[in-house]
Amino acid sequence: MRRPAHPYSVNRPVYSEDSFSEEHQNICRKHKTLQDHVKVYLRCDATRVKRVACSLLPIIQWVRLYNVKKWLVGDLVSGVSTGLVSVLQGLAYCLLASLPPWYGLYTAFFPVIIYFFLGTSRHISVGAFPVLSLMVGSVVTRLVPDEGPIANITGFEGLTKDEQRVMVAASVTFLMGIIQLAFGLVQAGFIVTYLSDVLISGYTTAAAIHILVSQLKFVLGLNIKNYTGPLALIYTLEEIFAQIENSNIASLVMSAIIIVVVFIVKELNERFKAKLPVPLPIEVTVIACGVSYACKFVEKYDVDVVGKIPVGYEPPMAPSVEIFKLTVMDAFPMAIVAFAVAYSVAKVYAIKHEYTIDGNQELIAFGVSNIFGATFRSFAASTALSRTAVQESTGGKTQVAGLLSAIIVMIVTISIGFLLEPLPKAVLGAIVIINLKGMLMQMRVVGFLWKKDRPDCMVWLMTFGGSLLLGMDLGIPVGLAAELLALVFRTQFPRCSLLANISGTDIYRDCKDYRNIFAPSGVKIFRISTPIYFANVEFFRNKLNEYLGFNPLRVLRKRNKALQKIKKLLKSGELQITEKGLLYMTSNSNEDSDDEGNTEDLDQPSDYKDLPLQVNWNAELPANMRVPKVDVHSVILDFAAVSFLDISAIKGLKSALKELIRVEVDVYIVACDRYVLEKLHSCSFFDDEIKTSMFFLSLHDAMLHVMENHPIILETENVNNKCFITNLCLFL
Repeated sequence: MRRPAHPYSVNRPVYSEDSFSEEHQNICRKHKTLQDHVKVYLRCDATRVKRVACSLLPIIQWVRLYNVKKWLVGDLVSGVSTGLVSVLQGLAYCLLASLPPWYGLYTAFFPVIIYFFLGTSRHISVGAFPVLSLMVGSVVTRLVPDEGPIANITGFEGLTKDEQRVMVAASVTFLMGIIQLAFGLVQAGFIVTYLSDVLISGYTTAAAIHILVSQLKFVLGLNIKNYTGPLALIYTLEEIFAQIENSNIASLVMSAIIIVVVFIVKELNERFKAKLPVPLPIEVTVIACGVSYACKFVEKYDVDVVGKIPVGYEPPMAPSVEIFKLTVMDAFPMAIVAFAVAYSVAKVYAIKHEYTIDGNQELIAFGVSNIFGATFRSFAASTALSRTAVQESTGGKTQVAGLLSAIIVMIVTISIGFLLEPLPKAVLGAIVIINLKGMLMQMRVVGFLWKKDRPDCMVWLMTFGGSLLLGMDLGIPVGLAAELLALVFRTQFPRCSLLANISGTDIYRDCKDYRNIFAPSGVKIFRISTPIYFANVEFFRNKLNEYLGFNPLRVLRKRNKALQKIKKLLKSGELQITEKGLLYMTSNSNEDSDDEGNTEDLDQPSDYKDLPLQVNWNAELPANMRVPKVDVHSVILDFAAVSFLDISAIKGLKSALKELIRVEVDVYIVACDRYVLEKLHSCSFFDDEIKTSMFFLSLHDAMLHVMENHPIILETENVNNKCFITNLCLFL
């Protein structure tokens, strides 16, 4: 049973903005200028230097708090498990980047070392990410295609195709790191807020399909050309179906077995989960390597394997400036996607474990990590949700686990990498496909979005379709354009409503939603639920006129035209003033023309000079004059949801208010934000017609003021004089 509501009483005067500011001594705050902000930003003292140092090197803070007894064992177990997964995913995702597999081991090592010192997340596992690897691969295959001439780039002379591709991947990664570092230094971490969850979902789902199709050639053992650009997915599928009869049966069977086994164990038999000391794909990989080596898959079945893995690391290399020029438009979306994914995953685990991360510092950390890694031939690094989940679920508490995983990768690279040489690429392709399950399942959100939020659903579909058909490089711009359209749609055509008082309260709600309401005749309360700006100011004016039931500008023109005619008829004697009003003396009546003549004159305030009486515009007018009747005397605009107005909106609002005032309708604006009021003052909004006294603190204050000015409402509406809206006192 619902508990009875507790009543409360308020006894105060009716406040306009002017009276409230005067009585309570409003303080005019000084807003900081750009120069003030620059001075604060460039201020230097010992405390600030220490804070900046700790911000740039987060390890200084958390290493002092490291609890060896509680955290070290968990970090050790997590580091080993994550390291093994990093080895496997590094090899697998390298295929997406169209690079020799062992370069994935570099990506799982060098960026991780830098992030250990600069990163603020304790749980994310830095390394290859499938979507990012695919974006790198599209750049690599565009500049160094499988067939046809390569790009004319200085430094390619004397290099093999693989070495040329490594140079392209490293250079675009270096440029991506520069972009991320620059964004971090200028504190532009907020850019990730423009990539909504819906956009990321649509983008990664399309990426999952691209990745799935790209791995089919390894699963089927086909030699397929790498396509880039619009419709690349269609061309790839077309070639796969054209060559499908040439599939390698051994590769196909091996991939199918691995996919089925891993899927069953991971998805259908949860009781095995606690008994797996390391993720199942690691065990599958070890078994596959052994079977491939023992059964001589290469010689007998012509299975494509990882092949020779060089021992140790190659010397650092300088990036190519020419490649920078050719890939700058690719590096920018790569930098954004890499940061957005990493930041989103980091934020999830930061909330779960109750600590904070710094988006700007994350940009710096990933920027430096990618720059450093690119000099040692690694490709773009971010994070992968599956790998991060392993690091967290196996007991990882800090980035010590990440450092230990990098050490495991280093051991494999310099000591036991040869054991992975017999590993079939079909196994890597199968493991990549298995890891796509989570991203592919995001398609289920479409039905939910369609039912709950159509604009968001359109953002998802446009991002998904654009990424799928036009390519991953154009997917982000398409998604951002879709978000902009959705935002414009929401704000350009906002929900407007007429409000009414809930009887016996000071609460106002949409008059269509409640029965027990008080809506006095002649008073309209109009609410717009969005900021007003250039794109929706005309919609605001049209909706206001629609709810009022008349167009004030048209009424004003008709009245001024009628005044001109009345003055003319009075002067000619055809119209005379009697006790009953105006009497038309000519029997020959002329129909009033709709020609409004000079509209500039007709738009001005009505001129009653030289007119010996006040015209009642709602009464019957002589000489067949037709003027629309106005049954509204007061309009209250609820600006509680209006957080800003631009110059176009201010001009449009001023024009709308003047039109209403000139047809003798009182206008009041309530709940106006202080910033909006200051903006109106600074833009010379107020004049002889529009005054600050029109602004009230609340809807109820304005309504009480209207009742005071129009006491006839109390009689016609049959409302108690002492308690006509609420139990608040009316100060008369």
